[in-house]
Amino acid sequence: MSQDTLKDAIKTRYGRVAAEVGTGCGCSCGAGGTDPITAGLYSDQEKGALPAEAVAASLGCGNPTALATLQPGETVLDLGSGGGIDVLLSARRVGPTGKVYGLDMTDEMLALARENQRKAGATNVEFLKGEIEAIPLPDQSVDVIISNCVINLSADKDRVLREAFRVLKPGGRLAVSDVVVRGEVPPAIRRSVEMWIGCVAGALQEREYRDKLARAGFTAIEVEPWRVYQVEDARELLEAAGIDVEAASVADGKFASAFIRARKTV
Repeated sequence: MSQDTLKDAIKTRYGRVAAEVGTGCGCSCGAGGTDPITAGLYSDQEKGALPAEAVAASLGCGNPTALATLQPGETVLDLGSGGGIDVLLSARRVGPTGKVYGLDMTDEMLALARENQRKAGATNVEFLKGEIEAIPLPDQSVDVIISNCVINLSADKDRVLREAFRVLKPGGRLAVSDVVVRGEVPPAIRRSVEMWIGCVAGALQEREYRDKLARAGFTAIEVEPWRVYQVEDARELLEAAGIDVEAASVADGKFASAFIRARKTV
């Protein structure tokens, strides 16, 4: 599919999620729900300190704020910040002397995130409209980049990683959660727009991820799978995409959430 088609599909889906959360639909999606990819990523203490709407709008596959080991005074950028859950958690960790940017391309998500910022009283936060392939920040302006199951959604991951490298300060670090592939996957799953939006079909092989990070200039690269998925876990997503669940069973254990770390050493 074309990059524009993919972006339109992503905006439509995430705009709908933001609208549903904003009207209090009581959806079971997000970090507070039972989806096998998004559930159980944040502690009750973390969720309890945030607006309920920020938790409900989270569609990630990990907890990059814990992964990044953020320090007071650091500047952080969240690629694809959605409803703002990781931005707000990061803001608490970097404190009043730090700064956290959230970058998103979906107007509805940005509006929801800014409302969540207001409710949380976070004054060290700024949400930016833009695309992760063209980050609207200067060179060498952030200490840490986080992202939660968003890089997979890009049709140009090399450009995303080059942009991430550009805006990081020397010594800066990348700490993201993403889905990786651990073997061959049926072509039908790769082709499905619904699966792209679900952050599965766009997943890279572990080795591909490492290679792309290295080409962008990163060092100290680590890819650590921590939650392996079975086809049955994604039954609803597969059926919505018109994919036969039994036929797709060859993908059992082929997808996993991973913690991905790297550094900019120059």
